[in-house]
This record gives sequence, C-alpha cells and structure tokens, in this order.
Amino acid sequence: NQTYAEESLPNMELIVTAGQNDAGKQVSDVESLLARGIDVLLLSPLPEDALSPVAQQAMDQGVPVLTLDRKVNPEVTAHIGAENRPIGEAAAAFVSEQLGGEGRIIEIQGTAGASATVDRHEGFADAIAGSGLEVIAEQHADYLREGAVTFMEDMLQRFGPGEFDAVYAHNDEMALGAVTALREAGRADGVIVVGIDGQNTAIDAVESGDLAATFVYPFVAPEGVEYADQVCRGEQIDAEILLESQRIDGTNVDEWIGKGF
Repeated sequence: NQTYAEESLPNMELIVTAGQNDAGKQVSDVESLLARGIDVLLLSPLPEDALSPVAQQAMDQGVPVLTLDRKVNPEVTAHIGAENRPIGEAAAAFVSEQLGGEGRIIEIQGTAGASATVDRHEGFADAIAGSGLEVIAEQHADYLREGAVTFMEDMLQRFGPGEFDAVYAHNDEMALGAVTALREAGRADGVIVVGIDGQNTAIDAVESGDLAATFVYPFVAPEGVEYADQVCRGEQIDAEILLESQRIDGTNVDEWIGKGF
C-alpha cells in the first residue's frame, strides 16, 4: 500500500504505524492518528473487541474507517478483504482429499480473538464435522513461526509417529514453523502441512514438497489505499468489498512462483 501510494497517488500522505502484535499499542496509535486530524483511517485490527472502541470513536468524529483483512464490531464505512471462513472450508476439503476422508489433524491457530482466526477455525471445524477427520490438538501461536515451532515440538513429544496425519496452520509462517519442527525431528514424511496466505516462501515450499498447499489470502494492497483515495474524493464505496482466494498445491504451483508477497 505504501509503495503504491507513493507511486500512484502523489496527493495522498500515507501515515503508517505498526501494531507489533500489541493491541494496546494499536489502540494508542489510532488515538494518535485521530489527534493528527486524518481524513481516512485504514485499520487492520488485532483482536476485534480491543479495537472496536477506537474504530467507533473515529466514526463518531466523522473519520471514515476502512477495515482491512480483519473486522471490528461496530459498523464502519467499509470492510475490504477475503472471506476467511470459506478459506477454512477449502483447507478442510483439501485435507480430506489428501487423507481420503479420514485422519487426525493438529491445528495451529492465529491470534486469539482476531476475526480471521475465528473464521479460519470455524470454517475448518464446520467442514470436518461428522466426517472421519478429527482435530486432536490445537493452540494459538499468534501467526508467528517461532510459536508454531515450539508448539509442534511439544506435539511431537506428545504424539508418536503415525499418531497424526496433517497440520492445519492459520497462516504460512506457522505452517513453515511446523515444517521446521517436523523435519528436525525426522518426521516430515507422511504428514501433510497446509498454510494460508500465499507468501513466496510458502509457494517455494509447495514446489519443493515441504508444504502440501497454501491458500492465497489477498492482503488488500493496493486495494486499501485505492478505496481510501475514492473515499477522500467523496465517492461512495460498497460496505463489503470481497477479494478472491486461490488454492496453490502441487498441480498449479508452477503458475505461482514469485507471485506471492
């Protein structure tokens, strides 16, 4: 978004802050931005409950709010992103295909309370309900590779060879962390690992066979600043703007090399 704004929207001043996976910092950042008199707030909230009050504060002050990727509770100007629940469902369908409809799965969830985490979990859970697939262990790892490595190391101690068949991770960083732990333990063979996002390192891992699949999650760039520019110019935009996901696996990975982020 920042690069696109600099190159294509010279009249826009884009102020970027980093929440550093800290909801308190993100709230403080938003309050500081509102005090500066911004025209539009682009917000990718951590836990939706924590960021909902400042999103409402912005709306109350007449500042349009565009949520990117993750939602908040109050009604805002627009939400832009892909639907996470169908991605969870698609991941479940892929795992079912690979395992012939039966198997035990370890799930590595993202940040607790984030709408993306909830939807990626519930979509997957609903899709395997009543099937021969079962999630036998799950934990939040905050979308971080290091947390996933630690969790998988614990799971490799808890479950012996052949006692689980797949790992479903809510993003590619955690999926790659799971792969690292499995490889270091010499137990990567026979376990399929699935991630979400479509980052280039994950696409490369699909090509090499370390990852079974990743599901592209559009990161609302440059769409975020494009729609912000439209709002600044007084144009009406839809309240819900959906971007499409794609599955990358061994059958089509060659078409995706270098096209991630």
